[in-house]
Amino acid sequence: MKKLTLNQALAALLAAAALAACSPKFDWRDFRSTDAPYTIMLPGKAATYTRAVNLDGQEVKMTMSAAEVDGTMFAVGTAELPDATKAAQAVQAMKLAMVRNIGGTITKESTKDGAFEVEARGAAPNGAPLAMHGRFLAKDKRVYQVVILGNQKHFDADTVDTFLSSFKLY
Repeated sequence: MKKLTLNQALAALLAAAALAACSPKFDWRDFRSTDAPYTIMLPGKAATYTRAVNLDGQEVKMTMSAAEVDGTMFAVGTAELPDATKAAQAVQAMKLAMVRNIGGTITKESTKDGAFEVEARGAAPNGAPLAMHGRFLAKDKRVYQVVILGNQKHFDADTVDTFLSSFKLY
């Protein structure tokens, strides 16, 4: 067996460290909802739950599918309303509730393809800074929220774009 010189051993160690650093933090995988007609890429295995919520006076069951990586939550929430004419009102209620949940303020808002895209900053109950990036939209009687919520240091613009742009209705 050939002995490695110190330089060769150091080079091998640095190469191994570089390969380990390249391992993906996010394990992106396709997720297809069984509750609503959408697909999205999630960075880990999804957990799904349903609960009753009030969207500006409309009592509905909202189903959330989410994956968490390093304290950052990637989630899609959806609810079916009894009346499609109140969908726009419900979308605004969802957006404001998410911002209120982090005690935040909206720092950027735009519309794209009929959806509201929002960035907000706030804080966790322990005072840690939180960032929220989201897309809120309605189609017929169904409303959707697609959000990333966590410390901005744990995700970047490419991660936000990968997640939000992967959301597709079918």
